Amino acid sequence: MRCLVCQNQTIADSNAELAQDLRREIRGMIKDGKSDKEIIDFMVVRYGDFVLYRPPVKGITLLLWGGPVTLMLLGLAVLVRYLRRRAARIADEQPLSADETSRADALLKENAQK
Repeated sequence: MRCLVCQNQTIADSNAELAQDLRREIRGMIKDGKSDKEIIDFMVVRYGDFVLYRPPVKGITLLLWGGPVTLMLLGLAVLVRYLRRRAARIADEQPLSADETSRADALLKENAQK
């Protein structure tokens, strides 16, 4: 079970007051002879699917499951588009003419002498 306050800790690891209350509640349910499924169902009804580290795939949790994959695919699409445009720009560049090459060489020689 996930701590609802800490979010990245289990209720067993968390020192939050809510986690302490949940531990007490679960201990009481265990003493009353409740099964694991009954305890989990109680927690989900009371706190929602977020209390589970692996929430079930359903309409309301679809964003939780699909969001990271969607963002990764979107980022990959943007990267591919950028790289293709950059490659097209490089392919469109014309090589220097003989006159431009000689002028560039002259400028480099001038700069080297300074």
